Order: sequence, then C-alpha cells, then structure tokens
Amino acid sequence: MIKTEYYKDLTKMNTFGMKVKARCFVEYDSVADLVDIEFEELARPVLHMGGGSNLLFTGDFKGTVLHSKINFIEILDESSCHPEPSCHPERSEGSAIPVLVSVGAGVVFDEFCEWAAKEGLWGVENLSYIPGEVGASAVQNIGAYGVEAKDVIHKVYCYDTVEEEFVSFSVEECGYGYRDSIFKKPEIRGRYIVTHVVFALSREPKPQLGYGHLKDAVDSATSACNPEQREGSLTPSLIRKVIIKIRKEKLPEPSVMGSAGSFFKNPVVSAEHFARIEAAVKAEQGADAKVPHYDLPDGTVKVPAAWMIEQCGWKGRRSGGAAVYDKQPLVIVNYTGEAYPEEIISLEKRIIASVKDKFDVELHPEVDHI
Repeated sequence: MIKTEYYKDLTKMNTFGMKVKARCFVEYDSVADLVDIEFEELARPVLHMGGGSNLLFTGDFKGTVLHSKINFIEILDESSCHPEPSCHPERSEGSAIPVLVSVGAGVVFDEFCEWAAKEGLWGVENLSYIPGEVGASAVQNIGAYGVEAKDVIHKVYCYDTVEEEFVSFSVEECGYGYRDSIFKKPEIRGRYIVTHVVFALSREPKPQLGYGHLKDAVDSATSACNPEQREGSLTPSLIRKVIIKIRKEKLPEPSVMGSAGSFFKNPVVSAEHFARIEAAVKAEQGADAKVPHYDLPDGTVKVPAAWMIEQCGWKGRRSGGAAVYDKQPLVIVNYTGEAYPEEIISLEKRIIASVKDKFDVELHPEVDHI
C-alpha cells in the first residue's frame, strides 16, 4: 500500500528533532509498490530516508520524502549458501559456511541485531544500538567498534528509478569506504532505492573485540557470570549487551536529547602529519602526553575526532539551542529541543575552524545536510 501526505511534519522522523515539514511524503510497504510510484511526477528534489538518524534538515524540505516500510527478516536456505570455497572467494577452505539472511529495507537495524543475537548468529552484534533502518545502513556503511556494514553485507537489492527495474549489487560493486558507498555519489544519488539487503552471518563464533577497550568490557561481563555459566558465555547476545551499555553511557537517547549520533568523521592523516600533531601535544602537555590513534594498513593514521574536539575545549559547550554533548564531544545535540538548524550549523562551523587552527586537520561531517 502507498500512503501520500502533504506538508508532513518530520519532527519525529529525524533524531535531531528539527521542526521541519516535507512538501510531499510518500510511504510504501512492499517492493511491488515501487513499480506503481510515478517517480517522474514527484515534487523535486526526492529524498529517500530511513529512520532520519544521520540527517540534519537545514529547513523545510521542498520536494518529496520517500520512506520504506518493507519489513521482513528471512534466513535463506542454508544448504545453498555457497557450500564450495570456489563459489565464495573470500572464504577459505574449511571455514564456516555463511548464513545468508535477507532483511527488508524498512526494518529497524537494531531490531535486526537483536534478532541475530537471539538466533545465535555472529556478525552484527558490534553494530547494536545504532539508530536507523537496514536500507540506510547499506547506503551509509554504518560502523562501530571495529565492524562496518560492508563486513557483513553479501548483496544489496534495489529498484532503479531510471530504468524502472530491479537490480542487485554485490558488496564489491557497492564501492564501500569509510561511511561511503556508490549510493552516495552525486551522479547516481537517489537513483537506486534499497529494497532489501542480504547479510552473510555465521553460526561459528567470530567475536570482534580489537577496538578500544571493548575486550576489557566483555571480559568484565564474562567474569561476572557464575563459574558454571562462564564456559560458553561469550555469545552475540553478551557482546550486544556490552555494546549497548557502552553506547548508552556515551551517547544521548534521541527521545531525550536530539542528535544524529557521531556528527564528524574521524580524520585520517599521513604518518608525517600525525608526528607533527604528536610533537605539538608533547610540547604543550609534557613528554608523557599521549595522542590516541589507530595505525592503518596503508601507513596513514586515524585520529579520533572526539579527542581533537575536546582538546579544543568544546566538550559540554553550548551555543544557543545547540551544544557539544558533555559525555561525548563527537556528538552535537539539540540541547533545548528547540534548536534551529542554523544554530547546529553555526556550532559545526566553529568546531571545524578551531580544529583546523589547532591541528591543521579539516573535519568533515558524517551527518548528511539536507
């Protein structure tokens, strides 16, 4: 069924809580509905959105907002999940056969994570409690705690609004990068509407605990189990529980204080540039000062944007109705619940300028400005 509304209030459909409206709002609940939508007749521009968790509306949307309600989770026939290594190049001989799970684009991503954990399936537990929907996860290549969507996506199915046909993209064809994919490229942005995503999960334990202090937190949770329960206690559900606890401690609940989660991408700099940053910090704070960082395989270095923002004195600071969250400086919040888009953008620009001035690093927003 297709539902159309005009001048739709989007306040509760974007986690920032921006008080904006869409000229036209179209919601559909099946793949077949897409064929019946007259895309050429929709008010322009056209925006397909999920849970509105990675968007900053800069004002009322003058075109059409599309929203998917395609909602299903289905395990595909496990006997057909590429039983031969030659059929799945990234899987070595003797490794576990992946469990392919097809998930509708309108499924809330965390509900999928919860389902997978209850099924004992590994792969998405580190992505627990990220807001948004499954379709958007494939476009954005969401990531957290050392895992990205691309690590578990097998294939993305879409409707091509130009050729008016259904198509699919392998994970390689999606061109995934850090919070990026071909679906975000200007030349094709909006052309493909994700209908469902097939994820490759595993029944074989594959914990990913190498990011930050995650292993310590999981070890602590495991040790808290009764001795008779400790063996085999490392499960997707346990890791999911730990991840949710960490996220709740660091990030605001959108229902309480609006935000889009991590506002900025973590910058990647050359080894030489990092050495300059490190030298400047030691000169300012002493020889024992540490600069958090992650060495990447190509020789570059990822530096946490949150650390840079905090070093510039922004943590907890307020500007009008907007503020930098006092528990996680990577997050800009709608502090009063009444913030205007202009206040968020003004604070964003001031943070970018100060980080550039102090570290000669240009921060880039992870959040899409609409």
